Amino acid sequence: MKLLRLKITDPDGFRSLPCGFEHHFRTELSLQDELAQANDFAPFVCAGPNGSGKSNLLEALAAIFFQLEVLRVRRSFLPEALQDEAPDVSPVAYELEYLIKLSEEYRTSGSPRFAHVVVIKEAGGSPWLRWENNDAFPSEGFVSSRLTDEERDLLLPQYVQGYSSGENEILSLPFFKMRFVQFDEYWNALTRQLSYPGHPETRLAYLDSGFSQAILLCNLLFQDEATLKPFREDVGIDALREFRIILRRRIPIDAVQLEAFDPADEDQKRERRNRIQAEARTRGLSESEISQSVDDWVRREIIKGNPALSETDEPGSTRYRLNLLQLLEGDERSSLVVSALKRCATLNYVDDATDTLVLDYWVNETTRQAFRENFDGSALALFQAFQVLLTLNLYAVSEVLKADLYTSTSHYVSETVPTLASDQRIMRFKFVRFTKQGVAQPIMLKELSDGEHQLLHSLGLCLLFRDTNSLFLLDEPETHFNPDWRANFISRLRQCLLGNGECAQEMLITTHTPFLISDSKPEKVLVFAKDKSSGKVSISHPPYNTLGASINKITMNTFGKRETVGGHAQSLLDALRARFEQGTEDKEALITEIYQQLGDSVEKVLLIKAILDGAQSGNGEEHG
Repeated sequence: MKLLRLKITDPDGFRSLPCGFEHHFRTELSLQDELAQANDFAPFVCAGPNGSGKSNLLEALAAIFFQLEVLRVRRSFLPEALQDEAPDVSPVAYELEYLIKLSEEYRTSGSPRFAHVVVIKEAGGSPWLRWENNDAFPSEGFVSSRLTDEERDLLLPQYVQGYSSGENEILSLPFFKMRFVQFDEYWNALTRQLSYPGHPETRLAYLDSGFSQAILLCNLLFQDEATLKPFREDVGIDALREFRIILRRRIPIDAVQLEAFDPADEDQKRERRNRIQAEARTRGLSESEISQSVDDWVRREIIKGNPALSETDEPGSTRYRLNLLQLLEGDERSSLVVSALKRCATLNYVDDATDTLVLDYWVNETTRQAFRENFDGSALALFQAFQVLLTLNLYAVSEVLKADLYTSTSHYVSETVPTLASDQRIMRFKFVRFTKQGVAQPIMLKELSDGEHQLLHSLGLCLLFRDTNSLFLLDEPETHFNPDWRANFISRLRQCLLGNGECAQEMLITTHTPFLISDSKPEKVLVFAKDKSSGKVSISHPPYNTLGASINKITMNTFGKRETVGGHAQSLLDALRARFEQGTEDKEALITEIYQQLGDSVEKVLLIKAILDGAQSGNGEEHG
């Protein structure tokens, strides 16, 4: 995928991006250069002061592709709040233009490698797509109303991945909504025992820290030594040794969730309620007793007709339980993910005390081969299986909370979604151990530093989706890195995503790190600025060659900081300069004090030079 243009036409703007905001990501010349060098991956680096609007660009793209994804997925999976053909979701009006790589099977002889896609949404209307360079419709374009589902799928990125090391709530909001759509989609398939492929059918994924263990495991199980070179050289990981997967067998469900398992259609439900009411009246029950009796009888019939359901009487309440593992492996139509994981395990057993299925893995080449055979030889296939099981941990979220979430514009979504205790989760990892250079015994993943986690996470998700036409939206992914990792981050991304030209990933990274700019060409650096009076956001390219530029030059020219020392050190320098300028200090003593107090810096050298020049000037006047 290659972004070309974004314009916000929403009268209210989007966040700090005002109505009329427009950015062209590529010129025709730079686009042709990129297409001629298909293997030369380089992300867009978004830089600027805090609050300059750089994260808002990522958020706008996430919100737009959320709207497009809502229209793409099958209506039966969408909650009522998202059924509207023209949802009032910000931004309500925009224009987006990009190229998307076409696979060989959909290209005719001489046709372009990339489809030129224009997306337009007007206020009050639904987004529509136009296929600009489709020869079949040269005059009017190929509009979304005339696109088949398959063609619409082709014109959208295979995946849109979001990640924020700073837990950017605004960026995560559309992804969180889609995560619950994924949950509802899978839960519906389980309750109805419908065929399900074992991977999410929606394309947006917010890969936050909750997926770190899954990302690392999939890469260590499938990738070869050359691909894992960054893991080995930067973090020192040698090899995965063991891990455990714990799957909860039965979970509590409430009456509303129980009713979702009712196989009866509306006519059958009405007939059943009439029958039960008639039987209750023959026993002389009151209307309130009849109503309660009907509900109880209906629930008992649902339970009786489904062996995965049970009823447990507890003091003060009646609780229902669902044997989720039985549903996951219900019949040949199921994804059989759990069966595949069991076939790969060194040992598996049921722990009756905790009512869990425990899968233990002692990792060697035989284990890796088992995973390759059971998951299509693909790290991504295994990750998506994990993704489905981890998404089921949302079972405890109420329908009321989900309904609020789907219409929410809140910046505090994660605070409203409850986090289950580990023993309440449907799936969790445990005892993830691997060998590390310089450490005698295998260590656990939780023993790594924040920076190590962040590096493995950000590079790992790139490796998983390296063979896809994906859009990556990474918000400050390097905040916990040491200076060496920051300096090498672009190089590591290029290692992870450098392919054979068959795929075209697009990546936008927000950063305050000059190192990322120094490893990027000026046309790939987007410098954000916000006018303090009007609040208008503008984007420009640096007016100098950023590739290979010094960190000091980038800090001064792009981030507007002319000092190369910290604030406290600068105040000491200012005080020493003020004493010199008063003209009452002994200059040699002052220089000695400067050397004693401060380390080497450009500012220190300039101050000492000013003192020495002043001394020489004074001597010249005396001898004149």
